[in-house]
Amino acid sequence: MPSWLIYSIGFSAQIFFSARILIQWIMSERARKVLSPSIFWILSICGSYILCIYGCLRHDFAIVLGQFLSYYVYLWNLKAKGIWKKLNTIVQGLLLLTPIAAILYGMTDTRQLIDSFFANEDVPLWLLIYGSAGQIIFTLRFIYQYLYSRREGESELPAGFWWLSLTGSLAIVSYGIFRQDPVLIVGQSFGLVAYIRNLWIGYRQKIK
Repeated sequence: MPSWLIYSIGFSAQIFFSARILIQWIMSERARKVLSPSIFWILSICGSYILCIYGCLRHDFAIVLGQFLSYYVYLWNLKAKGIWKKLNTIVQGLLLLTPIAAILYGMTDTRQLIDSFFANEDVPLWLLIYGSAGQIIFTLRFIYQYLYSRREGESELPAGFWWLSLTGSLAIVSYGIFRQDPVLIVGQSFGLVAYIRNLWIGYRQKIK
């Protein structure tokens, strides 16, 4: 597959991710408090689905790992927002089973899977570990958000979510620079401003 087409897939995923942050940011500015709008989670699952495909085409384990770790948290938030039950049964099944199907497919040829993701000359071991660590930190924000929201009984985006977003995003941007990956660099750079702004909004809300 030509590289321009692969990058197009990656940028289309980042459009969904950037749109979710932009919409959430605008809605939070208007409400003068940090919101967790339903559209944020709809755009998240769309972007995650596409970015996982991009990661596979780039043979980039760090990207795929990050999406697999957060995927079902997105689905839980769709359920918490009441969106899941409105989806067609076929769409529900597709969303639930796609990651499982991908894992089972990869297991049919583990040698090829290992060669594609862990023997990639473009990604030395130290860079793979660094990129994966950045993705894990970035993804922990959704694990934290999930646990926090379960405790509160509703989908929320607490301050810890934005701190983890900021830290993980900085790591992923630097990883993208090493990888010379414009999709990661552009996509994550846009989010940095929104993460900082959400922290400021949350801080102002707290001191009132």
